[in-house]
Amino acid sequence: MAQNWHDLLFAHWPVPAEGIRRLLPARLELDLCDGRAWIGIVPFTMSGVRLRGAPALPWFSAFPELNVRTYVSAAGKPGVWFFSLDAANPVAVEMARCWFHLRYFRAGMNSKAGSGGIVYSSRRSDRRGGSETLEVIYGARGRYFEAERGTLEHFLTERYCLYAQKPSGELLRGEIHHAPWKLQEAHASFAANTMLENLRISTSHSPTLLHFSKLQEMIAWAPTEVQI
Repeated sequence: MAQNWHDLLFAHWPVPAEGIRRLLPARLELDLCDGRAWIGIVPFTMSGVRLRGAPALPWFSAFPELNVRTYVSAAGKPGVWFFSLDAANPVAVEMARCWFHLRYFRAGMNSKAGSGGIVYSSRRSDRRGGSETLEVIYGARGRYFEAERGTLEHFLTERYCLYAQKPSGELLRGEIHHAPWKLQEAHASFAANTMLENLRISTSHSPTLLHFSKLQEMIAWAPTEVQI
């Protein structure tokens, strides 16, 4: 698949490693940076969602999305583990659950440019979840930069696969490809954020680290079983 990601906010908190490990499949290794695990909330808007070589359908290809993630490895390959993903497109939600075995949920969502930045809201409406809510205004500040290898920014963003698990227990890896992230420092004001409550992970009220990216074009491959 090919898709474009617009106006991403990376909001990150350091969290105790033991609180994260208990939520992961046994075959995944939790990645730490300077001895700390990290959890992220990433709101953005998707466009151009399509099978490679096929045209994007207007009614299907553009919608807001929101994910809650941490950082893991399997068989030595670093990637992303999603605790949840919310999307405003119910067809995309069911397809991702079926094909990628990801924990997608339907949500009422809105993202628009305002005088203070991107005005973003999401409230989960899927019966398979709760009523998790995010309301935030965010934007960029400062110049673009690419994260240097060995930095925390590189650890959090430069990952080129995702992991998922089938109901039967098989661990899956989905490869992705894109150019290095063009990041900026970010500002964000959260009016509501209950995205982490169901995980029972203790965090500070405000994110420790904020980054913004205006656009990322990517391609993804169908997941395959991880052999460990």
